[in-house]
Order: sequence, then structure tokens, then C-alpha cells
Amino acid sequence: MATVGLSTALFERGAACGGCYEVKCVEDLKYCLPGTSIVVTATNFCAPNFGLPADAGGVCNPPNHHFLLPIQAFEKIALWKAGVMPIQYRRVKCLREGGVRFSVNGRSFFLTVLISNVGGAGDVRAVKVKGTESGWLSMGRNWGQIWHINTDFRGQPLSFELTSSDAKTSTNFNVVPKDWDFGKTYTGKQFML
Repeated sequence: MATVGLSTALFERGAACGGCYEVKCVEDLKYCLPGTSIVVTATNFCAPNFGLPADAGGVCNPPNHHFLLPIQAFEKIALWKAGVMPIQYRRVKCLREGGVRFSVNGRSFFLTVLISNVGGAGDVRAVKVKGTESGWLSMGRNWGQIWHINTDFRGQPLSFELTSSDAKTSTNFNVVPKDWDFGKTYTGKQFML
């Protein structure tokens, strides 16, 4: 419920995924629920519709700063029948329960890792991985918070170093055990707030 799709101007080609925003409805006394706000996590892209002008239906078109909220989240700040509403938003720290999650996929010749449940800034800007047979290697962003590297790490425990958009770094040593398998998720320590 507390996820949001961001328009092109905010999405940063997926780099903003994981970031948290406090959103509140403003300027419309008929539809806004006064004194309410919701904290949402950026998880999706609100694709532009270049067939419509940015001010007449193309709400996710550049340069608009648009948040595409699920119905349940929207109804926390405004009446659903209102449709597109003026909002105020600000970046806030992401408060998470449990540790950072590393969902491992790929094949023998490459590794992809979805990194989720990141506290603090929420959005990871750089990832390094280390096996027992390698030094620290930089991973590339595939999309959103999915990171990849063309290396065979099978049979090695994996450590990850994450750097968030606020330049804080968290290292999870051997968070993925030696007997890991594709399709599994492993939980590490959380960023210190």
C-alpha cells in the first residue's frame, strides 16, 4: 500500500527506487483530508504519455513531479473521486523493520541481486560484492535496485558493501552463505540511522 510510482523528473532512471517521501494533499478543501500525510516508498516508474500535454492528461510527463499512488494510499490523504490532486512532498528517512534483503538471481556466468528493505536514505547508489575468491568488485545497476555483475560466484559466501544517496556505507560480510542458491533471499544488517 505504501509504494509509489514516480514520474520521469523524480525517478532518475531507477536510482530513486527505495527512497521514501512524505506526501500530503494541499490546496483543495473539498477533497483533501486535512492534517493527514502518508510516507511512501518509490518502487515504480510512472511512464510519460507523450501523446498528451504535460498539463492536460500527461501527468507523468517531464517536467511534472508526479506521484502515482495506489488507491489505499491515496485515500489516506484525499477522497478517491478527486483524481489528480496538488500535493506537497519531501524526502524522509526510511524506517524499516528487519535487515536489508538481498534477493539473488542469475546464472553461472552472471549474478543479479535485488536489494530491498533499506533503511535511512532507502535508495542505494553503489554496490560492491566480494566472494572468497575475489576482492571487492563494483556491480552495475540493472534497473531500480537490481544490481548485476558478470562473474561466477557459485560456492562462495558473498559480502556486499552498499552506499546510499546520503553517502552512508553499510557492509554486510558473508550475508549470503557458501551454499546459497539462485532464487533465494538473504537478510543482512540494516543501515544505522
